Amino acid sequence: MTIKQDQVVLVVDDEAMQREIVQAVLEAAGYTVVGAASGPEALMRLRAPEGPTPDLVLLDLMMPEMDGYGVLRELRPKYPALPVIVLTAESSLDTVVRVMRAGATDFIAKPASAERLTLAVENALKMNAVTGEIARGRRKWKGRITFDDLLGESEAMRRAVDLARKGAAANIPILIEGESGVGKEMFARAIQAESDRADKPFVAVNCGAIPENLVESILFGHEKGAFTGATERHEGKFVEANGGTLFLDEVGELPLDIQVKLLRAIQEGEVDPVGGRKPVKVDIRLISATNKTLLERVKEGMFREDLLYRLNVFPVPLPPLRQRREDIPLLADHFARMVANAEGRPHRPISGQAMELLQSYDWPGNVRQLENAIFRAVILADGDTLDVEDFPQILNASSKAEDYVVKTPDPSTNRVTGAPIAIFDEEGEIRPLHDLEADIIRLALKHYDGRMSEIARRLGIGRSTLYRKVAELGLDEGYPKIVSNRV
Repeated sequence: MTIKQDQVVLVVDDEAMQREIVQAVLEAAGYTVVGAASGPEALMRLRAPEGPTPDLVLLDLMMPEMDGYGVLRELRPKYPALPVIVLTAESSLDTVVRVMRAGATDFIAKPASAERLTLAVENALKMNAVTGEIARGRRKWKGRITFDDLLGESEAMRRAVDLARKGAAANIPILIEGESGVGKEMFARAIQAESDRADKPFVAVNCGAIPENLVESILFGHEKGAFTGATERHEGKFVEANGGTLFLDEVGELPLDIQVKLLRAIQEGEVDPVGGRKPVKVDIRLISATNKTLLERVKEGMFREDLLYRLNVFPVPLPPLRQRREDIPLLADHFARMVANAEGRPHRPISGQAMELLQSYDWPGNVRQLENAIFRAVILADGDTLDVEDFPQILNASSKAEDYVVKTPDPSTNRVTGAPIAIFDEEGEIRPLHDLEADIIRLALKHYDGRMSEIARRLGIGRSTLYRKVAELGLDEGYPKIVSNRV
């Protein structure tokens, strides 16, 4: 779940009206927006120690004093991971190629609709969150990652690691399958680290994030002059990975015509650069990943069946976080310590009630979403521990009604706390009404301090019925002095 209020977009445009329009659109979508009227001002804002740190830059291409190309040349060496979306009225292929080669993440032609603008920003920020990075992209994994670095003691995680280890020992194509945020690239890097190519290049490509008209050039390379804007020779990702590992993330998003060329590259061990006179031999270990079922893509006519068989030689399915809930305490504590150290904040342990909440939630964004939630809690927490109220985005989430969180006010602080009541059991089945009723009555007894008249009124039942249910459920043992004469 993205906390947009924590994400800052820097809008760079010399036209005040254009800045205001873009700002209004993005603020309506929930982002914090800061503006700059020129390239030098944008660079100054990026370097300034005070003020919000931009998570993304929307950059106008044609500006006086310093244009968008100049800004990209200045910021890319110092901020290589910062997403930059270029906006311009000049949308020729030559311009697209130039800005992408200069380091832009995406390209939007003016005038842009509000939907196109917000979608581009959202996608660029998602791209920047790969490999389990914190939402602000401040921390990067450094050094070699092995399977011993992957956190998880559940049976589902052990099975995935054991299978991936076996695949690492053989020089065969591996297909990592799993939902977004489960850590597919982390597994790919671990496979590389425990293979005979451990000291060779590891090149990762997000196939779903490449503009369709540049996919062939980025993957296979191009010769100088091969097309308008090809002012230099480009080797391509296959050649960059020569001798090592090429990781194709979201491989199911590749266009069909590129799938044909990919199939040939795998079969023949060579690639054809755009405009090249002869193929180039490459020696790579191919690891692919997908968050979609490729067989379904084949049935839809969106993926080649022969390519599927080439990629799916050794499948490694990764479990979603909801299928390994016992790993959540280990992961949550690790992220809490890591963020506290990185941000110079004291380590706050996670309370038992908060941990129950984290374990009861389904985490549709998986480990990445958990990491983001912990990051937010560590940054905003005021108490000695990370408690339920420090995870409002989880408390307020309604994910398929699989978890329902009852909120109760704390009179001493006027803050809302939560006690999770699970509707579904560990097998994914709805719990019996008898058990749910017991949980609700137990919570009411605690919240209203055993005041039976008040509890009966709040639950909408008679006092005699409440006394009977309390006795039947054996809850009176926990409240030997149940009060019946207070309202």
